[in-house]
Formats: sequence, structure tokens, C-alpha cells
Amino acid sequence: MPVYEGNTVEEATANGLRALQLKRDAVEITVLSEGKKGFLGFGKKAAQVSIEATVSEQVSEAVEETVEAVVAADEELEMKDAVEQTVNVTPSSATEQKTVLEDLTDDEAITELALYLTNISKELNAPAMVRLERTADNMIFHLDTEKPGILIGKHGKVLNAMQYLAQVFIHRAASNKLSVVVNVGDYREKRQAILKRLAERTAEKVKRTGQPVFLEPMPAFERKQIHFTLSKDEYIKTHSEGDEPYRYLVVEPVKKYY
Repeated sequence: MPVYEGNTVEEATANGLRALQLKRDAVEITVLSEGKKGFLGFGKKAAQVSIEATVSEQVSEAVEETVEAVVAADEELEMKDAVEQTVNVTPSSATEQKTVLEDLTDDEAITELALYLTNISKELNAPAMVRLERTADNMIFHLDTEKPGILIGKHGKVLNAMQYLAQVFIHRAASNKLSVVVNVGDYREKRQAILKRLAERTAEKVKRTGQPVFLEPMPAFERKQIHFTLSKDEYIKTHSEGDEPYRYLVVEPVKKYY
């Protein structure tokens, strides 16, 4: 049972509730020591309390984790459907083109990928104009469309499927290794902020429970962002498991601290 300290019992309790992210009425508090003020700095002792979630709170958390597991399973099925839906799209220009695309220059590969994404958007009934933005790390293909919801899909599943296909396409077609990102509107920017919060929340849960957390499947560059966000936290470590496009991130505690 974790022990929390403070100058007073109230301060120790507040520290514990803050660390556990629980409210006072959801826990049982045991005062281990009321502490001592000491005299002129001598004999001072911190107040100590132990805090444990009540049965109802534990049940609530168990239900929440079960729901998360069910949602994760549903999302994996959605991702599979999205990939299959996008893979089954066979752009008309691609069917007419008999030449195998490989060992292309960077510019040639980028042009072919832009055409590929354009055709996919048309087949999905959300025609888009493709704009290319070059950054230090990636080439971002922005899909400008009047129907962004179709290309993004629920929880970004269709967009992530397109992202996966785009990366596979560019790896096969280009002679050099190129990193690409497919974006619709400002979805990736908003997703970046969400991922940062997800990383921080997950880290706190791992440190609080001492148990690993398995995140939902996500593209490589999103996993890389979470890796980077948590890389400076010495109490946890991250690694990826599974196969693309269902590869996911595991956030776990560093054993020597637990």
C-alpha cells in the first residue's frame, strides 16, 4: 500500500490524492503518523498516510479498463475494415498501368504517390487535390477535399489506412528511403496534441499502478512521437509490438524502480 508524506496529515492526504488522481470520497485513508514539528529544525518528522481506493472505486476502474479493452478490440476491427476498404480500391489508372513502379527517383516516386492518393480519394467518393509540404523529417501529402470526414474515417481509421498504404507504396517505388505523412485538413495537428496528452496520462497511470499499458495501433510516426515525449522519463520505457498496420506501443515501468 503506497505511503504519502507531507508537513501535516492534510498535506500528505492532498499529495496522495493528487498522485492517485482520486477524490477523497473514493478512497480509504489511514493515518500512519501525524508528524512532529520539531524544535529549531531538530526532531521534525513528516506526517504519513496510506491511501487505498474503496471497493466501489476499484470496481469502477475495473469496468473502465474492461470498456477500454472492448473499445480497443472494436477499433482494431475498424482499422482492419478501413485497410481492406482502402486496399480494395483499385484506381483506374493503376489498373491500366502495366509497368512495375520501382527504383524511381524521389521526385518521380512523389509524383506517382500523389496520383495514387488522388485516385484513392476519387474511388472513396471524396475527390481530393494533393498538396506536398516538405519538412526536415517528412514529406506531408495534404489531401484537400470537400468531404474530409470520409477520408479521415471514425477515429482516423481510413486516414491511417491510407497512411500505411502510402508508406508501403513509397518504399516499393522509390530507390531511396522516404518518410511520408498523409494529412486531411488539420487532423494531424490536432492528433499531435491528443498524442501528447495520451502519453502524459499513460505515463502517470503506469507509475501509479506499476503495470504496463498497451496503446491502440497507430502509424509509425505517431508511435515515434510518444516514444519521444516519454523518452526523458527515467521511470518508464516504451517499445512497439505487433505487425503493421496493427503495430502498437507498450508503455511499461522500469523494473529497478518497482
